[in-house]
Amino acid sequence: MSAADARPGRAIRMRPRSTVAVALVSLAGLVAFGWPLLVDPSSGLAHSADAPLVFALVLPLLLAVVLAEIAEGGMDVKAVAMLGVLSAVGAALRPLGAGTAGLETVFFLLVLGGRVFGAGFGFVQGAVTLFASALITGGVGPWLPFQMLGAAWVGMGAGLLPRVRGKAEVALLAGYGALAGLAYGFLLNLSFWPFSTGMGGGLSFVAGAPLLENLHRFVVFSLATSLGWDLGRALTNVVLVSVTARPVLGALRRAARRAAFEAPVAFEEAGDADAPASPRSRSPGELAQSPP
Repeated sequence: MSAADARPGRAIRMRPRSTVAVALVSLAGLVAFGWPLLVDPSSGLAHSADAPLVFALVLPLLLAVVLAEIAEGGMDVKAVAMLGVLSAVGAALRPLGAGTAGLETVFFLLVLGGRVFGAGFGFVQGAVTLFASALITGGVGPWLPFQMLGAAWVGMGAGLLPRVRGKAEVALLAGYGALAGLAYGFLLNLSFWPFSTGMGGGLSFVAGAPLLENLHRFVVFSLATSLGWDLGRALTNVVLVSVTARPVLGALRRAARRAAFEAPVAFEEAGDADAPASPRSRSPGELAQSPP
């Protein structure tokens, strides 16, 4: 197996500034998802029902900054074209499942795309795919930034998995797809759980309650309301990754080799203006008229 086959070129070069930007927005995202469990019970934020709306407004701005930072000098036209194709396919596939009974038909492509093209590409692919899907299906709302960031983490995590090949790679990606499906549902529950008041039975978020009490309430809420959907998403990811991994990974790796994302660009000095032009710079007519 050649080196090119073992490690195809990264479509997006993660520079130090891009890496720091992704790390900061991920940290902000964790705070946005988990603020009910993180804030001090005596603080004003713990008693505010507007906190999730504030995070829903801040997250799109942070994501826009990160995407702009990654795109600046880190993406060429070939990477943009590949991103556009995979995001369009993912956005078209998502309505086929639409989350019914947990059937999500978009995450397997995020896993495979991030696996081949790297963590940076997977992060951008996840965010752009969910945004495009929301525009198509009319799913734009305060929940969209949380969905975009969760999908971005799914794609990025696939790009960080260890390098294995063959059946071991398919098993690794299928297992990751299952865990990612469960984790995505868990995170999305956190984004709207504080609004689910009045449910009784120890399910609702209690502003200002101790960490362990609210954590217990959240776990019970997740098990009672969304576990079936989360398991359906995990199972869908396992099946789709297992069935499509080999042909899709092969096609994406061939595209990566042909695109040569990491190929160095060499610039040659221009020759003397009075020197005869090289054959490569002549027109076909001039070449035909030149003596052998």
